[in-house]
Amino acid sequence: MMTPLMKTLPLIMSCLILLAAASQSQAEIQLANIFGSNMVLQRGVPVTVWGTAGSGEKLTVRFASEKIETTADANGDWSVTLPPLPASSEGQALNVASENEALEIRNVLVGELWHACGQSNMAMTVQWMPYGLPEVKADIANADLPLIRFCSIHSDPQPEPLKELELSPGWAVCSPKNVTHFSGVCFYFARKIQRELGVPVGIINTSRGGTPIEPFIPQAAFTSHPTLEKELELAGREDLEALRRLPGGVYARDANWLPGRLFNSRLAPIMRLPVRGAIWYQGESNSGTQEDPHDYAHKMRALIKGWRDAMHHQDMPFYFVQLPGSGAGAGWPYLREQQRLATDLPHTGMVVTLDIPGDGIHPANKIDVGQRLARWALAHDYGKQVPFSGPMFDRQEIDDNRIVVHFRHADSGLMVAHKQGLADPQPLPDGKLTHFEIASSDGQWHAAEATINGQTVIVTSPKVSTPIAVRYAYAVSPESVPLYNQHGLPASPFCSKPELLKYDPNLTK
Repeated sequence: MMTPLMKTLPLIMSCLILLAAASQSQAEIQLANIFGSNMVLQRGVPVTVWGTAGSGEKLTVRFASEKIETTADANGDWSVTLPPLPASSEGQALNVASENEALEIRNVLVGELWHACGQSNMAMTVQWMPYGLPEVKADIANADLPLIRFCSIHSDPQPEPLKELELSPGWAVCSPKNVTHFSGVCFYFARKIQRELGVPVGIINTSRGGTPIEPFIPQAAFTSHPTLEKELELAGREDLEALRRLPGGVYARDANWLPGRLFNSRLAPIMRLPVRGAIWYQGESNSGTQEDPHDYAHKMRALIKGWRDAMHHQDMPFYFVQLPGSGAGAGWPYLREQQRLATDLPHTGMVVTLDIPGDGIHPANKIDVGQRLARWALAHDYGKQVPFSGPMFDRQEIDDNRIVVHFRHADSGLMVAHKQGLADPQPLPDGKLTHFEIASSDGQWHAAEATINGQTVIVTSPKVSTPIAVRYAYAVSPESVPLYNQHGLPASPFCSKPELLKYDPNLTK
C-alpha cells in the first residue's frame, strides 16, 4: 500500500533537483584563489585566467585593453586566455562580469613572476635576519618597493591534487611595514631582479619548513628511477616504516611527507598560472639524522621535470641552492654532490653557498643567496652580461701521479680568495689551496696538495703514485673554502668519481 509520503516523494525529488539546478545556475562569480588584488601577471606570454560561475553563465573578462567573452561550462568552470602583455607598473583592474554580477580585483601589475619553494631556509623570513646580520635593518627601513609583490601559500598537505587552493593566499605590496614577513631569499632575489630590469616582480612562495623533497614532487613524476617507483608504491599503502628502510627512501615522520602531498595542495591548483621560472632551497630534510641522501639527484630531476610537465613549460628555468656549511650534518657532503649532479638538466643552475659565513642550520645571510640566484636569472633569462657561476667540475686528466682538474665557468681564471661577511671575496695572492683529496687505486682518500695553473688545478699527494679520482671540499662544514674564479664566485664541492663516495645513514641513528 502506498503511503502519502511515498506519493509525494517524486514531487519532492523533482523540487530538490530544480532547486539544485537553480542554485548552480545562479552561483556567484569566482576567480581562482591565486588571483587577488596587488598581484603580478607574467609579461610576454599568454596568461590563463579562470574561475567558477553559474552553469552556462555568459561572462566578460576585462584587463588592460583586453575584453574577452566566455561561457561557464556545465560544471560552472570557465577560463579565458589573455594575449601576451607588455610590462606595466601601473596598477590596473581585472574585471569579470555577467549580466547581473561583477567581480573585480585591483592594482594588478604586469612584469616578472617567479615561483619559490623548498624548506625552512627558503621560508625563513626577513624578520629573523637582523639577529645574525644587523645590516638587514637598513634594508627593512628602505623596503618601500611597491613594484615588488609577494604571495605565500600555506595549504595543508593532501593525498590527491586539489583543483583549487583551500584559501585565498592574498598578495602583499613590499613596504617597510610588511617586508619582515617575506622570505629573505625571495626578497633579495626579487629586489635585485627589479633593480636590474625596472619592471614589477612578483614571487609566489610555497615553501614549508622541515620537509623533504618528496611531498613537492608530483606523483606522476615518480617513474624515472627504481627508488622513486618504490617510494610511490610504498606511499600508496602509507607504509612509513618500509619507506624509512628503503635505501634512498624518505624518512617520512608522518603521512604529510609522502610523495606529492604538498604539490597536491600548494602547486597543483596554480599550475595554469604562467611564471618565468622557479627558485628552490631544500635538502636538509633528506640528509639529516636517519635520512638517506642517496638518489637525491634523481629526485631533483623528477621535481624539475614534474613541475615543467605540469606547467606545460618544458624549458622553464629552475635555479637552486646547494646546501651551505652552516648547521651541516653528516649526510650533507653527500647531498651537496647529489645536488651538483642534478645540474645536468638543461635550463638549470646551482648557487654555491659553502663560502657564506653563518651559524646554525638557518644562517642569517640570505642576501648573498638571493642575489646569487638572481645572477642566474639575469644572465640566462634577461640577457644581462653578469657573471653567474663559480667554477664547476668538468673533467679530470690523470698525468702520471698528478690529476689535472678542468672546470667550466673558469674562463676568467682561478684564484685563491676569502669571503668575510657581506663583502666580496678578497684575493689572497699568496694563499694556499686546501680541501683537495686524491683517491688511490684502492679507493682510499688522501689529503692532497693543489696549485692553480691558469684555468685548471693540479693535484698531487706524496702518498698516492697512481691516483684515480679527486674531490674538493667534501666535508661536513669545510672552513674557508678558497677556490674562486676571478669574478669572485666560489667553486662547487665535487667528486670526479661520485661512485667512490660512501655514506651510511644508519651510522647517524
